[in-house]
Amino acid sequence: MAIVDLVMPKMGESIMEATVLKWHKKPGDHVKMDETLLDIATDKVDSEVPSTAAGLITELLYKENDVVPVGSVIARIDQGGAAQAAAPVQAAAPQPIPQQQPIVQLYQSAPATVAVENNGTRFYSPLVLNIAGKEGIGMTELENIPGTGNEGRVTKKDILSYVSNRGTVAPQVVPQQQPVAVPVMEAPATPSAPVQAVTPQPMPQPQPAVTGNVEIIEMDRMRKLIAEHMVRSKATSPHVTSFTEADVTDIVKWRDKVKGKFEQMYGEKITYTPIFFEAIINCIRKFPLINCSLDGNNIIIKKDINIGMATALPTGNLIVPVIKNAGTKNLLGLTKDVNALANAARNNKLKVDDTQGGTFTVTNVGTFGSLMGTPIINQPQVAILAVGAIKKRPVVIETADGDVIAIRHMMYLSLSYDHRIVDGSLGASFLTAVAKELEAFDKNREI
Repeated sequence: MAIVDLVMPKMGESIMEATVLKWHKKPGDHVKMDETLLDIATDKVDSEVPSTAAGLITELLYKENDVVPVGSVIARIDQGGAAQAAAPVQAAAPQPIPQQQPIVQLYQSAPATVAVENNGTRFYSPLVLNIAGKEGIGMTELENIPGTGNEGRVTKKDILSYVSNRGTVAPQVVPQQQPVAVPVMEAPATPSAPVQAVTPQPMPQPQPAVTGNVEIIEMDRMRKLIAEHMVRSKATSPHVTSFTEADVTDIVKWRDKVKGKFEQMYGEKITYTPIFFEAIINCIRKFPLINCSLDGNNIIIKKDINIGMATALPTGNLIVPVIKNAGTKNLLGLTKDVNALANAARNNKLKVDDTQGGTFTVTNVGTFGSLMGTPIINQPQVAILAVGAIKKRPVVIETADGDVIAIRHMMYLSLSYDHRIVDGSLGASFLTAVAKELEAFDKNREI
């Protein structure tokens, strides 16, 4: 009997745990190779996990809604169970102790947790340790946080809940051991801090009851994740936002002229988004520091340009699929990727890899009619650009014969950036360069 251990796959470099949403099989069921075994959710996207072995499921080690570290065994499959499924369990004769079977992992992955040197045997995932470091939580304080994970481990949910209540709940006091008498000639032991030294914290006041004609809607799982991500971004990066405007009349006229022929030739509808991306990519090459991340005191400049595009889901939530290696693609290639990712998002068909590896994000607030916005940085990136609605306005144009007023298609752009890395001069210079790149678009360009 060959028993295969299936493990929680590693779904990306920054993802250390996933939530079990739904099991498609139960113990005793037969599963085929590559058949969907369960649905999981990360802080990026929901995904299906296929089985890499065929056989009889003997054990499911986690329940639905459990948070599971990557690399943990989640199920066991008996590869010989398919032929033995009809045989009743009580009819089986006593078997000798089987030889140790090889463990087959669902994916190659790094260990989910790292050992922490402390007085106990508790383990902490890299994600938990990272959050603790950012929040200034020492190891002693971390050890006193109750854990709801496997074997009492502290999960991401546990530490974020602790952080949110940190200012209102008095810290736990570890009971001190009874003092032991020592001879006078020895150095006295450090006296234990008296209990009264802990400043009493006021008890949290009960929330007032909601009254009146209201409707209470609980946030869904994705909205909670978005809320955590946005709050964490504002707490991590000092945000600064710069604004400019661009005359995109030539882009509007060119697109109106070629969109029918473009779709006929390539089978793709061309929107403004890939045209904007093309201009942004050209400017990132001129200002590479915009395309970086911060690791402690080290600035990591990304050589690949991976553009994230904020996209609305059918639920109204936003997700950011990523165009990988966007700097190597022409306008047609960008158009195909933009359309494919947008369609996948609208139909809930995005894969986990589709949302990984972004180095710079663009959000089109003009889609919803907004003239401009102040977007929040998508960590660990250092900048995000928002484009507003394109509106016709009277504009003063300088000509050889003097200034004239003309009706032009104008669009506001805003860039939010991490002031730890991007100074105002760099942020404003990059944003101005994007606007000039858009205004310099060749209206006679061939498709």
